[in-house]
This record gives sequence, structure tokens and C-alpha cells, in this order.
Amino acid sequence: MYVRGFHSKPIWPSRMAVDAKLKATAVTRKQLGKGDKVLPSVKPNLGLQAAYRKKIEALIDEMHRSVLYWIKAAYRANEPEIMAEDAKRKTPASLLQKELEKLRTRWVQKFDTGAEELGRFFAEQANKRSDAVMKKILKDSGFTVEFKMTPQQRDVMEATIHENVSLIKSIPQKYLKNVEGAVMRSVQTGRDLQQLTEHIEKSYKVERRRAAFIARDQNNKATTALNRSRQIELGITEAIWQHSSAGKTPRKTHLQNDGKKYDVRKGWYDPSVKEYIQPGQLPSCRCTSRSVIPGFI
Repeated sequence: MYVRGFHSKPIWPSRMAVDAKLKATAVTRKQLGKGDKVLPSVKPNLGLQAAYRKKIEALIDEMHRSVLYWIKAAYRANEPEIMAEDAKRKTPASLLQKELEKLRTRWVQKFDTGAEELGRFFAEQANKRSDAVMKKILKDSGFTVEFKMTPQQRDVMEATIHENVSLIKSIPQKYLKNVEGAVMRSVQTGRDLQQLTEHIEKSYKVERRRAAFIARDQNNKATTALNRSRQIELGITEAIWQHSSAGKTPRKTHLQNDGKKYDVRKGWYDPSVKEYIQPGQLPSCRCTSRSVIPGFI
């Protein structure tokens, strides 16, 4: 028997053989049809998340070191004073502004280039690892499949690349905007270099935290999107929502939906946001899904 989306003939084992390999599930048999199989979830790869975060942080670290070096050099060469009313005269403020513009141009360009490389690296690795996990889950459950790159899967990958490129490109914009504001306020109020450096360090730490969030959140989103694409290709239209229980402040509606079946194609209607969503779609959501293989015996 063939199933839509499979590129090789699946081998359907007996129900007893499959159930013996599956872990306990919160799903009650009342939600399942006769012979339905519930597979383990495809979870985001923590190794990829760590590697992606490290690469983004490396770019941020390099930018921060460069900014501190040039700001300190320019600041020491032009001790802060109240800006002159004559805009044509080269004041310390105007000289610092000029240096900031150079830094902005340099680092925006570098992040633009780096974002393309990082976005593609992440999407390709997420697809590779997601496929590997799902293939193993199916194999362990007795189903033989072969995955190939399909137009739908490629679309998901391209969308993932685009979103990550956009997020990475926003990092220098926000960081340098905060640095520029801190420098100008320092010149206006006559604060010393140490205070300015401390303020820039705070902006740097904010962007480091953003890098961690981007890596974790995008890893969840990409895994869900890529896995959903494969589920639909394989003819899997139903899944069980699985709450992660990992966050400090879990979404109440997601917790209540744990163990319940939903339509993979449509998603689950989350009353808290009043729209249909997929596991891991909302910011900081770590929920996953367990595929339901329809019974054929």
C-alpha cells in the first residue's frame, strides 16, 4: 500500500509491534481511530541552537569591540563639552558623529553579508536534522521512507532564511542607535568616558540576549515548519499537541491543549491569540507535536 508523499513503499507493521516501541502518551484512545499510531515528536536540535547562537554572538562581539575601540579613541581625542551653537564649526560632537556614521556603514554592511550566510546555514542544518530525526522515528516505528527535497520543503526553507536574515540584520541597527544616543547624551551633559562605556556595555548585553532568543525561537519555529511540511507530504493530517513544560511561565491555553488532537494542515485555534497556530509558532513557544498515522489494519 502506498501513502501520498512516500517515495518508497512503506512497510506497515502490526499494531502490537508499533505500540511496543512508542512511549506513553497523554492522548486517550477515545481521540484515536482504530489502528491509529502515535509517533514521538520531532524536537528542535539543541546542538544546532547552540551553534547558531554562537555564530551570531561572534558577530556581535566583533562589532562591540570595534565600536568601543573607535569611540574611546575619538572621545579621548575630543574631550566632551557642550555642543557649540555654530553648526559649521567642527565640535567634539560633530567629530564623534562622523565616526559613528563610519562605524554604522561598516557594521551594517558586515552584518548584511553575514546574515545571508548565517540564515542559509541555519535553514539547511535545521532541515537536515529535522529530516534525520523524523526518518529515524518512522524507522523505529517500522515505517520505511525516503525523503527528497520537494518544492514545498524548499519554500519553507527559503521563508526560514528570509526571516533569519531580517532578524540578524536588525541587530546592528538597534545596537548602533543606542550607542549613538549614549554618545550624544554624554557630550551634552559632560559625562565621563567610563559612564559612556558602561552604557554601551549594557546595549551590548541586550543584543547578546537577543542572539540567544533568536537562536532558540527560530530553532523552534523552523523545526515545526519543516516537520509540518513533511507531515503533509506523507499524508499525515492529524497530530497530538505536546506541551514542552520547559518555560517558567507556560501559556495556559497551550498547557490545557496538551495531549489533544488537531489538524496539521489547519493548526489549532488558540483562544489566547484568537487564531490558528502551529506548535512553536508563537514567540518563546516550545510546544511540539506527535504525528498520528491513520490505521490501515
